[in-house]
Amino acid sequence: MVQDFTLHTHTIGFDGNNSIAEMAKHASQLGFKTIGFSNHFILHPDILTAPCYKYSKRGNYDNIYCDNFDTIMSRYVNHYHELEHVAASVGGKIRILRGLEADFFYYPTWEKQFRRAIQILQPDYIIGACHFVEHNGILCNVHDMANADAENRDIMVRKYWQKIRDAASTGLFTWMAHLDLPKKKSVGQDEKWFDTEGQVIDTLAKYKVPVEVNTGLYRPYCNEPYPSPRIMRLISGTDLPVLFSDDSHHISQIGRHFSDACQLATECGIKKRLSLQKILDFSNKTL
Repeated sequence: MVQDFTLHTHTIGFDGNNSIAEMAKHASQLGFKTIGFSNHFILHPDILTAPCYKYSKRGNYDNIYCDNFDTIMSRYVNHYHELEHVAASVGGKIRILRGLEADFFYYPTWEKQFRRAIQILQPDYIIGACHFVEHNGILCNVHDMANADAENRDIMVRKYWQKIRDAASTGLFTWMAHLDLPKKKSVGQDEKWFDTEGQVIDTLAKYKVPVEVNTGLYRPYCNEPYPSPRIMRLISGTDLPVLFSDDSHHISQIGRHFSDACQLATECGIKKRLSLQKILDFSNKTL
């Protein structure tokens, strides 16, 4: 196997389609020794007024968004209790880890609240993510970027990359996920962003934040992972390790395209891989 663990997964109760038990069972059948669950931790006082929220309600995944600390903590405490129950029931067939995928925000109390949350929850790892940028007083995601005019789109992409750099500098995240997320909507792929991408990789290298090779974008319209080969070649010039993630929201997506992504990463010159032990060592040190 490319790696015997998969740690970027989502379940029912958040925006996934299968239960913890179903995901764990299928991962074990595929030969994985460890599965981690990393549902979304998206906490912002204005998130319920973001343009994306009405669409999430229609899609029945609006519960990944929280506008207050108590609600998200209640949700996560219950989720971790269920993880512990399933871990006890599988009888050692597969190791289950407690993760979370946390969106980084700038509002004044976010870092204090998030540090409090991880002290209470004690996750095994924390995936850093930036699904939103603040623009003109609105929380905008990649769909909003795609629908904006060229000038505002460029402003948002620039803010997005700066947010990745600022998230890395906090030292809170075990690794950063889907670096070039805007390309999900064919945004930010122009050559003019090459220097900016290089600055981001330099920042990640400075703070020693590993990078996820996320296979969730192997789709007909974009047959490659996050990040792009262009960015992976930049990573290869640093000492940064990578790990492979499927970002699975369904059992059929567990381990998807790991071999393809591994081959592409190798072709781009990436040699260093992040081990599971390094992931756990980081979290123990951070917490």
